[in-house]
Amino acid sequence: MRTARSIVAALLLCLAAAATAQEASNVRATYHYYYPAQNNWDLNAVSAYCATWDADEPLAWRQKYGWTAFCGPAGPTGQAACGKCLLVTNTATGTQATVRIVDQCANGGLDLDQGVFSQLDTDGTGYAQGHLIVNYQFVDCGD
Repeated sequence: MRTARSIVAALLLCLAAAATAQEASNVRATYHYYYPAQNNWDLNAVSAYCATWDADEPLAWRQKYGWTAFCGPAGPTGQAACGKCLLVTNTATGTQATVRIVDQCANGGLDLDQGVFSQLDTDGTGYAQGHLIVNYQFVDCGD
């Protein structure tokens, strides 16, 4: 009986750790000029890493959310991150936006499309500093 309880407890801890790994706080978010609308929401046109897997997704899928490159401290990486959605919150203002991962980056955080960055940077501090500090969590894209 004790062994069964220990196994259940260990499994619950693993599940909690997995759920926690799908979000991060106080992450640096910079901006990138994808210009999705001007590029007809074409992942190949912007040389997005995820184009290999997601370029043929329907237009409605590609334009449903703003775009981001993802290299955050928690969550899937590489191809496993492609097409996933994040709820991003500006820690200074509480402003939120949902974004779709279309690319990779190397800054250790997020590289938001300029349009999303502007949407989150409601007080102008992000542009003044060159980055925002955000929290993110993986969310269902609803596709």
